[in-house]
Amino acid sequence: VLDAGIDKLSITWKLSSTAKKQANFTTIKVNLCYAPVSQVDRPWRRTENELFKDKTCPHKIITRAYNKSSQSFKYTLDCDIPTGTYFVHTYAVDAKDYEVPFGQSTNEAKTTNLFSVQAISGRHKSLDIASVCFSVFSVLAMLVFFVNETA
Repeated sequence: VLDAGIDKLSITWKLSSTAKKQANFTTIKVNLCYAPVSQVDRPWRRTENELFKDKTCPHKIITRAYNKSSQSFKYTLDCDIPTGTYFVHTYAVDAKDYEVPFGQSTNEAKTTNLFSVQAISGRHKSLDIASVCFSVFSVLAMLVFFVNETA
């Protein structure tokens, strides 16, 4: 389990050695995608065959110029990434700005090499301490006003 805002992913990609013909790619986009287990009962994360309708990969990691050689990048998980199970997906973009699925960190069924992210809860000890102090102050203020009015 990785913590959002703290942990890092090390991402590496390259053109497959079995590729027969290399398209005229200009850019590589790397995205963080929801695994099927994190899409259950969430239609806003659904997978579609047409890329412009696909809601699986909303979290952009990096966009770089295409290079045949191996490339890598260290990505610190953004603080606003929700709790869920994810994988990494890359898209190649050609000169006509057409996205082509290029590769992913999981198998075709999206069942292996998945990782979980724990989102930031938003609560810290300082917030809890402040809320206790204000609660105690409000009760004391109420007692002071009650005693002052009855006297």
